[in-house]
Amino acid sequence: MSTPDTATAPDLQALQAALPAEIRRLVRRASELERRHAGCAHQAPLTTSIAALDTLLDGGLPRGALVELVGRGSCGRLSTLLATLQQVTDTGEAAVLIDQGSQLDPQSAAAAGIVLDRLLWLRPTRLDDSLAAAEMLLATGFGFVALDLGLPPVLGRPPLAAWLRLARSAADRQAVVLVGAPYRLSGCASTIVISGGWGRGRWSGRAGGSRLLDGLTARLKLDRNLGARPRPETDVVAAFTTAEAAFRETLSTSAAAPSTRRHRHAHNI
Repeated sequence: MSTPDTATAPDLQALQAALPAEIRRLVRRASELERRHAGCAHQAPLTTSIAALDTLLDGGLPRGALVELVGRGSCGRLSTLLATLQQVTDTGEAAVLIDQGSQLDPQSAAAAGIVLDRLLWLRPTRLDDSLAAAEMLLATGFGFVALDLGLPPVLGRPPLAAWLRLARSAADRQAVVLVGAPYRLSGCASTIVISGGWGRGRWSGRAGGSRLLDGLTARLKLDRNLGARPRPETDVVAAFTTAEAAFRETLSTSAAAPSTRRHRHAHNI
């Protein structure tokens, strides 16, 4: 709760004296709130390990923000979540993946460099439960929570207030919440919205012969970034390795050559 800067000190003291004790300590001037938030803004952003995306976001995902990454299959959405989880766990921090789409393959995650001992993996089936779990885990001290909502349709329709509570919880704790969704769901609660455009596989081998998936190239576009200075560029092309790009193995036959088995062909990236 804040008061206008035009209020005099006696006015503020009189207002505080009239309030219940549990509310009195929450009353402060708006300028004091601005100074507090400005101090938080100096915290280093969370890098995603995707150089092009970190440059577009002025260093990475801002602390205290809810970031929504929107896109359907093969757009780089899940690959971005996986790359960020790798970056967080590799630096020694614990992270959370709320995997509503049940698309994570632990072997692919380990191959991409995610430290599984530092990853809490939950698999709820409804969006209501996913948001409640994310808010609860932020309260326990996790600094990075990723939600992958899978393929459409996303089950569960929580009210906007649930998204706003989650965003406020991230802001209060200076944590990062990264939501991967097939379409916009967070409304005005998100600080940043990134949309995934086309995604293209990078293949090796001869045309018409045996070919192996070497990775994925995808275009990511910055659709919304509240409070940030305007940038001349709003989209980047990001490259992912095969391990980052793959969540499920889609080999068509069990008789595939051993060299082929090492490459996971991703259909929901």
